[in-house]
Amino acid sequence: MFISLVLVIIFRYFTTRPVYKDGDYIRITAAVLTEPIEYETSQYLKLSGLKVYLPLFPEISYGDKVIIEGVVNDNKLKSPKLISVRESKSFATQFRKNIISFYQRSFPEPYAGLTGGIVLGNKSGLTADFWQKVKIAGVAHVVVASGMNVTFVTSFLLNSLAVFLPRKKLIPFVILGIILYLSISGFDAPLVRAAIMGSLAFSAQETGRLISAWRVLAISALVMLVLNPLWVGDIGFILSFVATASLLLFEKGIRQRLMFVPGFLREGLSTSLAAQIGVTPILFVTFGYFNILSPVINALVLWTVPYIMIFGALGGIMQSKLVLYLSYPFLWWFSFVVTLFSS
Repeated sequence: MFISLVLVIIFRYFTTRPVYKDGDYIRITAAVLTEPIEYETSQYLKLSGLKVYLPLFPEISYGDKVIIEGVVNDNKLKSPKLISVRESKSFATQFRKNIISFYQRSFPEPYAGLTGGIVLGNKSGLTADFWQKVKIAGVAHVVVASGMNVTFVTSFLLNSLAVFLPRKKLIPFVILGIILYLSISGFDAPLVRAAIMGSLAFSAQETGRLISAWRVLAISALVMLVLNPLWVGDIGFILSFVATASLLLFEKGIRQRLMFVPGFLREGLSTSLAAQIGVTPILFVTFGYFNILSPVINALVLWTVPYIMIFGALGGIMQSKLVLYLSYPFLWWFSFVVTLFSS
């Protein structure tokens, strides 16, 4: 099976990847499957393997269909021109926009953007100033779409549905819930990776089979590359799998050596330290900097994420400010720590 998947990936990579030459004038017509990143003067998205920087307005959102023209230059679209943007009318994208709008009406910044980022992976809701602080502090993976989101959604569904259904019967509903969450939050590589790994693990449980975490990780990577061979060069894809592999290798040993650390910090610190072993060299080579205090900062904020996700998601779905306001102390602490360590 592994050999077959590898051969399919190689075939699809060379037959489906766009072949551009510098200086080519091209037109891209595509749906936006990941939330664009907003900077101070531009918004960034990646389409057909090319980096595209557009003006902040008109604003582009996940699910929109766009037509863009420009000149290819070093894997970027130089002087891109937005020909048209058509807003998606699907239930998932409209539901997402309603929730994000509710956060913006209920909270000031950076709390509204932080809630949208943690719950739905909405990068565009973060102010440029706070996004810069998040990157300096080394917690950007928490504020945008990541496998952690899928893990929390999965745990919540399992614990909630277990009250009404036996485990074997609830697994299909959990997998359906993961798919629904992806359709609302976007198809970023880390989310897809966690969704495939979770679905494979649950399917194995339903059939009574034992399955290795390493095998699940390998199959997930191969399946993703069959679906989209261009992910092979995506930094989010690479970081997600390297971080997961580092967790499998080092997290247990590190946690055992941190028994002196208070329990509510120990899991976050051991997880962060284990992941950083693998991703630090990649981050330094790719972005040119790394915050040596990142594991400590992650430990200080990671414990707040489940509460922000639970109260944020329930408040957004119910459109209840009372429920949403329960996340305020955790948002304040998250923002305070990020600001403190990024000054």
